[in-house]
Amino acid sequence: MNLNFNFFMNDAVESARKEIVEAGYTQLTTPEEVDEALAKKGTTLVMVNSVCGCAGGIARPAASYSVKQGIRPDHLVTVFAGQDKEATEQARSYFTGYPPSSPSFALLKDGEIQMMVQRHEIEGEEPMEVVNKLIGAFNTYCK
Repeated sequence: MNLNFNFFMNDAVESARKEIVEAGYTQLTTPEEVDEALAKKGTTLVMVNSVCGCAGGIARPAASYSVKQGIRPDHLVTVFAGQDKEATEQARSYFTGYPPSSPSFALLKDGEIQMMVQRHEIEGEEPMEVVNKLIGAFNTYCK
């Protein structure tokens, strides 16, 4: 059996991209798009996407479900770690005080980091635990 790894990975990446865009997030693929998005007034949730199991089984479902409950950020955006490397690096430059982490969520207000949910707070958790962390942050910072 000859499995084409690149074909498999491209399919996994496209599937992951589609899932988060269908949840209402704007995909940012360049550093310029990141700067433009994070310069907007109000609150912005950045989902750092990836193809790992905790992204597909926990983070993306939490990203989708959390923004359909009550208070939510003004803007929803996503960068893709390992794929859109320069955009991801630019987004992470706004996450002052936090190490690189994927998947992860960063909540910014007027371009300033307010809180993060990092991989170690996602991996091994139930999706609803991550949803509750996000909703708690929305209730605190998105009023």
